[in-house]
Amino acid sequence: MLMSDSLPSELFLNRELAQLAFNHRVLAQAEEVRTPLLERLRFLCIVSSNLDEFFEIRVAGLHAEIEAGIASSAPDKTPAAESYRQVAHAVHALVVEQYRLFNEAIVPALADKGIRFLQHADFNERQAQWVRDYFHDAVMPVLTPIGLDPAHPFPRVLNKSLNFAVELEGRDAFGRDSGTAIVQAPLVLPRVIRLPREFSEVEYEFVLLSTIMQAHVDALFPGMTVKGCYQFRLTRNSDLFVDEEEVKDLRAALSGELPNRQFGDEVRLEIAANCPAQLATFLTRHFHLDTEDVYRVDGPVNLVRLINVPDDVDRPDLKFHAFVPGTVKRLEQSANVFDAIREGDLLFYHPFQSFQPIVAFLQEASTDPSVVAIKQTIYRTGTGSELIPLLIAAARNGKEVTVVLELLARFDEEANINWAQRLEEAGAHVVYGVVGAKTHAKMLMVVRAETPAAGASSQFARLKRYVHLSTGNYHSRTARLYTDFGLFTCDDAITTDVNNLFMQLTGLGRVSESRLLWQAPFSLHERVMQAIRAETANAAAGRKAAIIAKMNALLEPKVIAALYEASRAGVQIDLIVRGMCALRPGLPGVSDNIRVRSIVGRFLEHSRVFYFFNGGEEDVYLSSADWMGRNFFGRIEICFPVRDPRLKRRVIDEGLQPYLDDPHAWIMDPDGNYQRRTDDERPNAHQTLLKLLAASS
Repeated sequence: MLMSDSLPSELFLNRELAQLAFNHRVLAQAEEVRTPLLERLRFLCIVSSNLDEFFEIRVAGLHAEIEAGIASSAPDKTPAAESYRQVAHAVHALVVEQYRLFNEAIVPALADKGIRFLQHADFNERQAQWVRDYFHDAVMPVLTPIGLDPAHPFPRVLNKSLNFAVELEGRDAFGRDSGTAIVQAPLVLPRVIRLPREFSEVEYEFVLLSTIMQAHVDALFPGMTVKGCYQFRLTRNSDLFVDEEEVKDLRAALSGELPNRQFGDEVRLEIAANCPAQLATFLTRHFHLDTEDVYRVDGPVNLVRLINVPDDVDRPDLKFHAFVPGTVKRLEQSANVFDAIREGDLLFYHPFQSFQPIVAFLQEASTDPSVVAIKQTIYRTGTGSELIPLLIAAARNGKEVTVVLELLARFDEEANINWAQRLEEAGAHVVYGVVGAKTHAKMLMVVRAETPAAGASSQFARLKRYVHLSTGNYHSRTARLYTDFGLFTCDDAITTDVNNLFMQLTGLGRVSESRLLWQAPFSLHERVMQAIRAETANAAAGRKAAIIAKMNALLEPKVIAALYEASRAGVQIDLIVRGMCALRPGLPGVSDNIRVRSIVGRFLEHSRVFYFFNGGEEDVYLSSADWMGRNFFGRIEICFPVRDPRLKRRVIDEGLQPYLDDPHAWIMDPDGNYQRRTDDERPNAHQTLLKLLAASS
């Protein structure tokens, strides 16, 4: 049996480079001319958003390792300094390609369709006057220019904020001539402004705040000569540190730590391409960065600011076709959700099928007199959650409501803190999971007191549990954008396991063995390893053996080693990995029988589906967990079986086969490079599933 610690490092791919490879695949969606034009712009912005988080977390981590001199613990054994060198080289190339695409393809194509981004030189006389008035009325009153001198030190720069370095000439009223000033764009100012239609030469004309400020920055420095005004943007380490073992109140500690995210260590400087060398050097030194940390960009320093433009433009012909999510007939024919679930398990595949039954389930539970208790885990739900107000209403209606709310859900901490307070005010029990292990499992349980059947031995009301389990977050917006499976069941074996897990999360006690759920950090890793070993044994005995696994990331070295061993035994393995994959497929004598593909398209692939042939039993599991160390050992996760044969076949036919058949899938080679066919006109997986499951598309 191959062990991960005995495998040579060259059998593993670098995590950071694998993550950047995913962003190349996203960028390819923006390059693809068959992608609707406004969606191409959206994909371009998504690349920038992904890179922001990549620098805030992963690159910040590499910086910390380099400074601490820590030896690499990654399976590929690449030293942090070398990883960073490779990352910087790759990101610089990616950013150059991104802005080339923006300037040479996206912007001209949008202009041809009557959607323009105006530069200062493009203004006609009426537009110039409107922009001038807008600057003086809406922008200038909230600006605070800072001239740099001993009495005016460099202002603290917020993480990812828009700033301007201004070169000046002359002396001001006090005789100062520092020559440099900094202007920060307040967060209250919109970054993209649409010109009123009466001032526009085409249907949609937008002007960026940076364009407006650069056109009129001289008004901030009367009597001085402005030699240049250059955008810059600083990215900081945004990983929060809370010593969970020391704090007595996690929510209070996290609330105190959140403001520090804006002022973490500097990790990246984006600056306008035309910024003079001496000014760029000044900024680089001030922020204690190296030249490879500086990214000169030929355009807006933050393309993420354009991400709402597709939503602001009413041009359906330039977007993906709208669709109506499908419904489940049994729900429409039943008096209520509980009756429908009692007839048999219900499976939903979002966004092809509607998320509303989950909302309706909680809505019914919040008012149903027979419901006595509701328990739910919350990881990400957003500021506009539909579900949490229903939990609040349920608590106010006298239901026993318990919410396991993960405060440390990265970048959703503030929203979760606010919801926690509102839930507690309504009388709900709110706990924050387990110290040191994020609660990432997606579970919703309703306990109902039901009238006993005629002739029953007991006349007491029988408590029955109804459960919803999911691969994705309870987030109505992302349920329209992410692919995820959800399962309703009242199967006693599963609901008992779920109830026991809630008891573990809210109380104290030893681990209770689950009958059907695979649970991290206790049993999930071992169960996955056992399932892989069982296929390996079957293949070694000459029996048919197969594994199909779909996930967001594959990094855990012991699982990779087990997959290599299974491949060597003859197990046919298909891996559908959206993002990072450290396994190298197709290596002679190691992974000949492993194929890795990635699907990047209209929707974000988010579901985790694990299939094991198991001698013809065809075991199918759905999970909240990727095959990563953090999911196996550092989080509360669940993996649950699909037991109904009809639903099991649905998961195979809808959740796996369309992706294996997708003619536009990205196929990974042994070196971690991806290729795909671009000349195939057949529908991709998302188009196939929309046609199969959506009510209309």
